[in-house]
Amino acid sequence: MKERPVMKNWTVDDVMSTKVISVDQGASYRSVVDTLIENRVSAVPVVDPFLRVVGVVSEADLLRKIEYAGDEEPRLFEGRRRRGERDKARARTAANLMSAPAVTALTGTSIAAAARRMDADGVKRLPVVDDLGRLIGIVTRGDLLKVHLRPDDDIRADIESGVLHGPLAADAVTVTVEDGAVTLSGKVEAWSTGYEAARLTRQVPGVVEVIDEVGFEVDDRFVYAPGTAYGAA
Repeated sequence: MKERPVMKNWTVDDVMSTKVISVDQGASYRSVVDTLIENRVSAVPVVDPFLRVVGVVSEADLLRKIEYAGDEEPRLFEGRRRRGERDKARARTAANLMSAPAVTALTGTSIAAAARRMDADGVKRLPVVDDLGRLIGIVTRGDLLKVHLRPDDDIRADIESGVLHGPLAADAVTVTVEDGAVTLSGKVEAWSTGYEAARLTRQVPGVVEVIDEVGFEVDDRFVYAPGTAYGAA
């Protein structure tokens, strides 16, 4: 059996910034503000003495002191969220200002998984940590979009080596790429083979759209089980 070529799976490690600005838990309110302004960032990870990420301080956290200026005392029947915001208005160090636990991404996390995590947790950035929880980088929404700056030739090479193999290698399937839009054309024996080719092509980093123009001899869509037809060779 011919080995399936390994297609590179882009992860946060490929697009993250490794020069990360962070603060320790004892950093003062003013020093955190200075750090954000000086480095033109909107948030910083907070780390312990072992560089493990324990939280994140954002501009929103810091603005509580302005929002609740002169009105820091909690009110009767006030919700937990509002009480937490008022606590931050009285805070003087990063340990009390930060949002915790931090939403992070483990090294090796795929680009897609990182994007889903950002969306689910409503954050704009993810500190990237190693297996021990130590800070090794940070990835932003903009960083995740870098995958769509890949050259068309690189995208086509990934598809040809990582997708067009097995049953497709024996069929006349061709691929063209223009501005990240991929067109698959030709003819295969079964509908399921062409379907899997298009499905896997959509997962190639940098692909914006897949135009499926692959014809077929046998329509097996009613007996097709996802993930079984392709790669059976």
